[in-house]
Amino acid sequence: MIAEALYNWGLALLHQARSKSGELAANIYQDAIAKFSFCLTIEQAYLAAALDGGFAYMELARIKRVKPDDSLYEMAKSYFEKANSIQAGAASYNLACIYALRNEKEACHNALEVSKNKGYLPIAADILADPDLESIRNHDWFVDFMESLNKKPEAVIEEAAVNENAADAPVIETAEVENVTANEEPVKDEADVTPFKAAADYTVAGDEGAPLNENADVAVESDEAVVKN
Repeated sequence: MIAEALYNWGLALLHQARSKSGELAANIYQDAIAKFSFCLTIEQAYLAAALDGGFAYMELARIKRVKPDDSLYEMAKSYFEKANSIQAGAASYNLACIYALRNEKEACHNALEVSKNKGYLPIAADILADPDLESIRNHDWFVDFMESLNKKPEAVIEEAAVNENAADAPVIETAEVENVTANEEPVKDEADVTPFKAAADYTVAGDEGAPLNENADVAVESDEAVVKN
């Protein structure tokens, strides 16, 4: 009845299932899913259990070679949605993969954007190598999305600064300029000054209610949330 123990048990079974094949692997995956489900019953905000439950269902679906609209993929989707409800964007990339398998292009695009904006997107090389995204790889929007990942953050900030300053700049009439003498400077309204806050000043709000497991191998599994073989 301890959530952490159930999660670790499920995690061990998940790794064991990956070393097996056929019906034996399928049975171990199902056992792992049962442990993750029990863990979430005890502690509903256990992020790692929600993520790994989704992984287990997706890997079970691959072993059974079912179609993307099969109930196994639907269960994986429900686990990833649960993970996103615990921590926004944590499983959006995995949802994008399911949408791509189902050829739901718009939903896939939206999920990728959320993953990018929330900081959970894998590196470009891994995205391009992901077989789950094969159906959308040659679409124009996907090409544009991948190109946007190569844009330097400095360039994005600089562009935003130019656009915002241009929009906020006060309009000065010609008559007002002519009335300014050499000994008199126009008063700058502080409302017109919109300095950008340094990125370091911002902090990401954590989910205080989610008992993220510091001792378990959450970091490893989080990596698997975005890099799937």
